[in-house]
Amino acid sequence: MELLAPSDYSARLTEAVAALPAVDVAVTDCLGLVLAEPVIARASLPGFDNSAMDGYAVRAQDVPDAGTVLPVAGVVPAGDTRRNRLEPGTAWQIMTGAPVPDGADTVVQVELTDGGTDEVRFERAAEPGVSIRRAGEDVSAGDEVLAAGTRIAARHVPVLVAAGSATVRVIPRPKVAVISTGDELRSVGDELAYGQIIDTNAPMLAALARQAGFEVVHIGRSGDTAEAVLAAVEQASDAGADAIITTGGVSAGAFEPLKAAFEGGSEITFSKVAMQPGKPQGFGIIGDRMPLFALPGNPVSSLVSFVMFVAPALRTMAGRTTDIAWLSARVTKGWRTSPGRAQIARVRLSQNDHGLGVAPSGGPGSHLMGGLAHADALAWIDASVDEVTAGDEVRVVSLEGEFA
Repeated sequence: MELLAPSDYSARLTEAVAALPAVDVAVTDCLGLVLAEPVIARASLPGFDNSAMDGYAVRAQDVPDAGTVLPVAGVVPAGDTRRNRLEPGTAWQIMTGAPVPDGADTVVQVELTDGGTDEVRFERAAEPGVSIRRAGEDVSAGDEVLAAGTRIAARHVPVLVAAGSATVRVIPRPKVAVISTGDELRSVGDELAYGQIIDTNAPMLAALARQAGFEVVHIGRSGDTAEAVLAAVEQASDAGADAIITTGGVSAGAFEPLKAAFEGGSEITFSKVAMQPGKPQGFGIIGDRMPLFALPGNPVSSLVSFVMFVAPALRTMAGRTTDIAWLSARVTKGWRTSPGRAQIARVRLSQNDHGLGVAPSGGPGSHLMGGLAHADALAWIDASVDEVTAGDEVRVVSLEGEFA
């Protein structure tokens, strides 16, 4: 079987999936989701001329000099719904955010006055247009507030709410189901017989999916038969999943349940990727456009496969970028690698005088979870490299965020 370049395999997956159908959600629930259509302001911002500070609303021509004294006609607090009018030769005491009375063309901040309530003395001449926020100067009704394709962050919420958007049309988060395969697997807390192990992959992959911004709706386990795998896949589909991730059963051994369930059919294609760890991979579309990602069973292989292949495809389904957030780092302690396949190494990051530094974390075995726990990034090493030396520059992706 031909070895596929990791980039080619990733492209195959992202091209096979599509963004989920758009839905309407409350603006209070849209954080992290991608807009399916532009948001148009239903109201202008500000909606009325208002004061930028506490002070006095006047006509600038009525305060030509320092020492001018004017009678105070009243007070305009923030939230005042009256349509007040300024008569020539008077002043209105006004608070920040309050509507500017008709006829006023400037606000003199209180610090430049004696703060009077019946009459006020100004310490300097007034200038027109000062400290007034004009209606619509920020956003006008009918303006595009945010473009389609914008991923909603906290900073976007104020303008969405202020512009009158109670709901927004977005691409929803993919709902993910995770299935571990293997007769030897047991749940945490179970008594283990000789030859049995705790299922670590399903909890890890579920955590990775949540960390990457997706929703997990089902975590299951399957035995080592084709029938057990197909039953577990059916359960995941019934749970409302938009995508299924399986782990284990894709290698070349005698008991490979994913291959037993799907090999020979047209739904799942099993491939070998020129990458270490994570060489055996499977992917296909089953049922009603349900993508299934079949990952290898070693924990490190599963994690690397998720970051490199599954997360970009799920981001496509969520309307997000497929790009991995690679950073540049300089090696502080070298290690050997096997040429012929790209190595995705577990590493620890550090900051030094030269920027970002990187050193290996744990041994190279794809079953070693201790080193994985102490790693905070993955480093890409080209297939042509057989030794990484101190001072080399490598690409790394952090394991702390969403990988994009």
